[in-house]
Order: sequence, then structure tokens, then C-alpha cells
Amino acid sequence: MAAPTVHASAVLVGARAVLIQGPSGSGKSRLALALLQAAEPGALRFARLVGDDRVHLEAASGRLLVRPAATLAGLIEVRGLGIRRIAYEPVAVVGLVVELGLPTVERLPDPGQGLCTLAGVRLPRLAVAAGTDPVPVLLAHMTSPPNDPCR
Repeated sequence: MAAPTVHASAVLVGARAVLIQGPSGSGKSRLALALLQAAEPGALRFARLVGDDRVHLEAASGRLLVRPAATLAGLIEVRGLGIRRIAYEPVAVVGLVVELGLPTVERLPDPGQGLCTLAGVRLPRLAVAAGTDPVPVLLAHMTSPPNDPCR
């Protein structure tokens, strides 16, 4: 039996997926589409949809796997255009959780705030306040060097 779905979107960026969470209308699909579009001109090396709106999460060997909900596989909502069919990955390992639509976010968060636990797996977390465009924040996070002392 498949794990129950959660309200989230996911995009495989490079070797790991970005899991995008947030309340309805917070911009999960919009951020997923922005990641896909960022790979077209090369701002990101690779990006492919895993799932939009509903995904399955499963812990396996200390990693968090994400899969699209079967009925939504390959579909993404484009606000103003409707539902579109695109290429998708059937499964990916989550490497980052983005939480959209939070009431407030620290300007200079403590390092401990940059982690969360889902299904028993500890993951890096990026919090984005409501009303903030998450695209530049996420792209800065993803493209800054891993040995950056501020990370």
C-alpha cells in the first residue's frame, strides 16, 4: 500500500529534490514552475518535476523519497493557463524542504532553524515568509558554495 499523499510539490534539481510545502495559494506550483524554467537558460543544471499539489513521502534507508500522486503524475498547475502535462521523474530523494507562506522569518536565522524532520528524516529547511518572492531566495541558497561559512 502506498504512503498517503501530502499537500506539497517537488522538483528534482540536480541529484536531489526540493520539496515545496505551504498553505493553499502560497505559490508551491509557481515556485516549482520557476525552478523548471531556471534550468532552461542554465541558471540550474537540471530540473524536472516530480509532483505538483500532492506527493507521496516515504523514509527509506535514512533518506526521504518523494513520488507523485498517481492521478497527478506529469501534471502541473500554471496559474492563468490551467493544468499542463510535462515530463516528470517517478521518484527522487529529497535534499531540501522549502516552507512557503510563514507569518514571519528571521532575517538572519540561527543555523538550527535551517533543519526539519519529516518521516523521521532530518533535512535542510528553507523558510520563506508570506509575501516574499521565494525564487531569488531559493536560487541563492542552491547556488551558493557548500563551504560558504554563512550556510
